[in-house]
Amino acid sequence: MTKEELQLEKRLMDLANAAYEKGIVLYSDFLNLNERSIFESIRPKLSFVTCESFGGYKQAERQMVAFLPEAPVFCHFPFLCVQIAPLQAKFSEQLSHRDYLGAILNTGMERSRLGDILVEDKRAFVFVEERLADYLCQELGTVRHTPVRVQVAEEFPTDYEPQYKEITGTVASLRLDALLSLAFGSSRSSLTGLIAGGKVFVNGRLTTSNGYTPREGDLISVRGMGRFQYGSAGGQSKKGRSYVTVKRYI
Repeated sequence: MTKEELQLEKRLMDLANAAYEKGIVLYSDFLNLNERSIFESIRPKLSFVTCESFGGYKQAERQMVAFLPEAPVFCHFPFLCVQIAPLQAKFSEQLSHRDYLGAILNTGMERSRLGDILVEDKRAFVFVEERLADYLCQELGTVRHTPVRVQVAEEFPTDYEPQYKEITGTVASLRLDALLSLAFGSSRSSLTGLIAGGKVFVNGRLTTSNGYTPREGDLISVRGMGRFQYGSAGGQSKKGRSYVTVKRYI
C-alpha cells in the first residue's frame, strides 16, 4: 500500500470508531473505485458498526460511506444533485465529462467533495457535498466557453442508468482480459497492463488477475477508459469462440 492508501485506511477506521463511541452517524468523503476497494478490504474489521455506501444512484462509481452505530438510526447521505445547463442551448458547445470536471475544479473545489458527473446531451448532473452545493451554484458560470446556469436539481431517480452502447462479438474465452478487449476495441495484450497495474475494478473491487472470470451482470470499470456491464454469453462460433454481449456506458 502507498502512504496515501494507508492514511485512507486509518481515516476510515477512525470514522468507524468515532461513530461507535459517540453513537452518531459519520460519513466519509466521496470514494473513488480504488478507495472503495480499500474500504471493502477492511470491512471485516468494522463488524462493530453498520456500513452503508451510496453515490446518488444504484450504479454510481464514486460513493460515500456511512458509518452507523449499533442502534438503528436514520441515514441521510449529506450530498445533493446539482444540474449544470447552458444559458442558451442553441449556441452551447458539446461538452464532455472532462470539461465539466475541469470547470468545477477551477472553482477551488476538491475532487473528494464530488461524486459522479453524468453528462446528458447538453447538460450534466453532479453529486456534491450538501454544504458546498450553494458555493458551486454561485461560483460556476462557464464550462469551457459556454455560459451555464447551475442549480440544485429538484429530484434525481435513484434507479437512473447511464446511457450505453450494446456491443456483441466473439471472444476466445470469458476471461477478464478478453471482455476488456471486446468492450474497448483493443488487443488483449495492450490491456493486460491495465489489469496488473491496478486500474480495473469488478463491482468496485480491485481485480489484478487477467484470468479472472466475471459473472453475467458484473460492472467492470477501467480507470481512464470507462466502464461496461457484462451482459450475457451464449453459443459458440464455428471456430469455438463464445458469443458475448456487453453494455459499454457512454
